[in-house]
Amino acid sequence: MRILFYAEGGKPEPWLAELKTAFPAAQLRVWQEGDNEPADYAVVWKPPLAMLQPRAGLKAVFNVGAGVDAILQFGDALPAGVPIVRLDDAGMGVQMAEYVTHAVLRYFRRFDEFEVQARAGQWRFLKPHDKEHFSVGILGLGVLGSRIAQALAHFDFPLSGWSRTPKNVPGVQCYAGQEGFDAFLHNSRVLVCVLPLTAETGGILNRVTLGRLPPGAYLINVARGAHLVEDDLLALVQNGHITAATLDVFHEEPLPPAHPFWQEPRITITPHMAALTLREDSVRQIAGKIRALERGEPIAGVVDLTRGY
Repeated sequence: MRILFYAEGGKPEPWLAELKTAFPAAQLRVWQEGDNEPADYAVVWKPPLAMLQPRAGLKAVFNVGAGVDAILQFGDALPAGVPIVRLDDAGMGVQMAEYVTHAVLRYFRRFDEFEVQARAGQWRFLKPHDKEHFSVGILGLGVLGSRIAQALAHFDFPLSGWSRTPKNVPGVQCYAGQEGFDAFLHNSRVLVCVLPLTAETGGILNRVTLGRLPPGAYLINVARGAHLVEDDLLALVQNGHITAATLDVFHEEPLPPAHPFWQEPRITITPHMAALTLREDSVRQIAGKIRALERGEPIAGVVDLTRGY
């Protein structure tokens, strides 16, 4: 078995060691510019198009993350008939749930405002929010969105969720399609975006959609920076329609020092760390899927190229 590896900005050695443990007899190599040799499987993160050009023997491309937009951007240039496979979870779901739960509780309990007071040396009571009216809307009800809903349900928040097609998630008021989108937004005091990035979802968090949230709403974006029109959010925060936002992803990363988000205290910034890929869990999952493919069995996580996830 020949396995080809590439991860932009990452060290290949730990990944190769884990793959070698899973497949001791496999031939492993890191892709280099000009490598057009055959491979059975490719394990990648943000690969260049040259790596994905038609390659003899290639049976599948495994993406070491949940988002596959960095691969699907190549469109028709991708090798025809070769499945793109994403990770189902590999430890990212619980991390994402931790991050979002922390952000929601921080706003609900007004810890962000207490932090500002503490820095100013102020001891002042702030009236608690009414949980009945502190509804959390989850934009995207896939594996990660459902895990976030499960975590927040423990704290008895009113939960709603939106997906492209109808879903049934216990404890969540589910909306679907364009006909349910506006009602979902109107019902979300806190909006959590965990959508995959596709041609349809790029820029979905804009002045119009965010303006349909209740006055004083909060935004948490842990999906992709391209979901958000950054200037629109800044304007809505500064005019008070959006009370505050927690952002883990941005159009340009690292976020440039001159970006106005750094100067807006109501916008909390983290460096794309809401859910990190856990290497051992990821390789274990990839190895299981490779073995299934070798036995001729179907696997989960194959990307639908027409939907983009």
